[in-house]
Amino acid sequence: MFGKGEFLLRTFTELRGLPVVDLEDGYIAGYVCDACLDKNGRFTGLLLHEKGFFKKGRIVPSESICTIGKDGIMMKGRSTLKSLSEFREAYFLTSRRRIQYKEVFSAEGEKLGLLADVYFSEHLGTIVAYELTDGFFADMMEGKKKLYPPGTLTISKDAIVMDFIH
Repeated sequence: MFGKGEFLLRTFTELRGLPVVDLEDGYIAGYVCDACLDKNGRFTGLLLHEKGFFKKGRIVPSESICTIGKDGIMMKGRSTLKSLSEFREAYFLTSRRRIQYKEVFSAEGEKLGLLADVYFSEHLGTIVAYELTDGFFADMMEGKKKLYPPGTLTISKDAIVMDFIH
């Protein structure tokens, strides 16, 4: 594990496919397939791809996540899993109400780029930064941009608006 005071940032892309393990009995509840956010950009949970043919996917609420480790995500109690229908208004990074590659603007009207990924803190289980892209060639020349959480963030079906505290 990591020493006190240390924490690593991991992108959602690195979390995709990791098992979610119940601390109470060691049961694998499923595998991470998407990140769930509310309209204000707050991380609300992880969508699981579950074992079984007729499973529709359930969500591990963020408050049920104990740790995000290198090889798995530990949760407290499968009874805390929520159905997808309880997250109708949620946005997802890569599926359903998808926000990946949505345009990101500042509150002043400046286009900041396209949302490529989000960074999680392994200790906190929260989004601590957003990765923006300007496209493949710009990324090759300049690299992707990392923005730390703004004062407010608003997600809609059309765009994402970040209002930075001055």
